[in-house]
Amino acid sequence: MSSVVVFGAIQQGFLYAILAFGIFISFRILNVPDLTTEGSFTFGLAVSAAVTAAGHPILGILAAIVAGALAGAVTGFLQTKLMIHPVLAGIITMSGLYSVNLAVLGSSNLALTSNMQTVFKLASGLGLSNEAARTGLSVLLCCLTLAIVIWFFRTHVGMCIRATGDNPDMVRASSINVHRMTTLGLCLSNALVAFSGGAVAQYQKFADISSGTGTLVVGLASVIIGEAIIGKRSVTVGFFSALLGAMIYRFIYTAAINYSPFPAYMLKLVSAIIVAIALAIPAFRHYAGQAKIRRGGGKNA
Repeated sequence: MSSVVVFGAIQQGFLYAILAFGIFISFRILNVPDLTTEGSFTFGLAVSAAVTAAGHPILGILAAIVAGALAGAVTGFLQTKLMIHPVLAGIITMSGLYSVNLAVLGSSNLALTSNMQTVFKLASGLGLSNEAARTGLSVLLCCLTLAIVIWFFRTHVGMCIRATGDNPDMVRASSINVHRMTTLGLCLSNALVAFSGGAVAQYQKFADISSGTGTLVVGLASVIIGEAIIGKRSVTVGFFSALLGAMIYRFIYTAAINYSPFPAYMLKLVSAIIVAIALAIPAFRHYAGQAKIRRGGGKNA
């Protein structure tokens, strides 16, 4: 790979790692299959692009985070108060966000012209080269987010969210509001997903209504690839494994775009297959263990 391609993969890997953190919270900590992700990623992307186009790039990032949290709150309300199945609640929110995102963008896409300020352009104004600014800011945003989520899940509220995902009945018996913890966890998860979308919008200098398509698969692939290498040990290690998985996935994705004989539209299918295989690893191990037991029984006989 050329240095430009490598730096691009590194930069995007750190930005999409923030997405993976959000997926890890909903998928692993809360044990909720939250399909809001694709809508909240685009929501953050659209809000960030619109506010940046108005001349407020830093506010655009903050607005994206708030937008994602609101999307998570809606899904949490549907799940906890209206008793709608988590999968259906996510689909409902995601579907509604499509119209909201179109309204925010004003059309199917929005481009940020070269004379518009972005957070990456502001960073380059500190005397750094363009690539150094993009790389440095991507690393800073990701590492700062990683430090915050690790700290948060060591606090009392964070521990309550973790306990809610592990055993909601026990948490309920401890007089902790399970619905509130679930909603808070979904707000945090989607806030991180939208944060990633908002940063990506300013990184690539455009937002498209279809940009969120496949982001759930990307996030799951990142989480699962990281767990396959590091393993499932603790929440802190889980966040680091999500970061590692996001980097590996982005390099695989970049290599596939630049060197694969397959057309670009096949990449989502490849990602889906990777996720399916990774999720099936426990089943493969189970079948291998049963086969070993049968072979051992046959020898003893």
